[in-house]
Amino acid sequence: MSSLASRTSLRGQCKAAIYIILAAGFHVPSVSAETWRGLVVEPEQRCSHYRSSDYSYPPSVEPRIVAELGKIYSPYTGQCFSSIRQTDIEHIVARSEAHDSGLCRADAAARKKFSSDLLNLTLASPALNRQQKRAHDASGWMPALNRCWFAHRVLQVRLKYGLSIDRREAEVLEQILSTCTTTEIETSDCSALSDLPASRPASSPEGAEALRLWDDNRNGRITCREARLHGIAPVPRGHAAYPFMHDGDGDGVVCG
Repeated sequence: MSSLASRTSLRGQCKAAIYIILAAGFHVPSVSAETWRGLVVEPEQRCSHYRSSDYSYPPSVEPRIVAELGKIYSPYTGQCFSSIRQTDIEHIVARSEAHDSGLCRADAAARKKFSSDLLNLTLASPALNRQQKRAHDASGWMPALNRCWFAHRVLQVRLKYGLSIDRREAEVLEQILSTCTTTEIETSDCSALSDLPASRPASSPEGAEALRLWDDNRNGRITCREARLHGIAPVPRGHAAYPFMHDGDGDGVVCG
């Protein structure tokens, strides 16, 4: 028999074998989903409309975050703050990112639980939270400090809520975690802040008046835009508006 006839016969035998298998009720198994450290690796998918109101959380979680950290500071930068009014509550795995990684199929209770889970919460300056990290995943943003802690938290949160992860983020996290000797958080010494003047609480007459005069959007904070609009910038420490503003470099002057 020629080699061509032999190959033709072999192909025919293979087809016949497949037909026999299928007729007997068997099927060829599909390739199992790719995983990374227990997570399914797949592209993000928004399977239902995302509404931030579905992922709301009570303000009462902020003191719990501070208690967890042991001080008012951001593990992303090591920056210390004199008041929680200078910080934002920050979701390590962003809410919209979690939505697109599986919570779009979850019920309201699961989404609320995710939004208030201390495992996924920390503190950051408003500028970092709103302008830098925003809704980026680990492939789009990584903190300057505590990268091993951050990467491990992302993994823990995704595992806890059964979230998937896209390939690029898994690769970035693996590059970090594979070199970590510890995933414990490294904290900053914030004792110097004890020498600063006490902040005026919003409930005090001075604080209430400052917010009434300069907090245009009534969110409990005063931005540089608002300060400049009202002609009070630059704002030095000791000014009534200062406790409600973010002094990023800690030099005692905001919006200089």
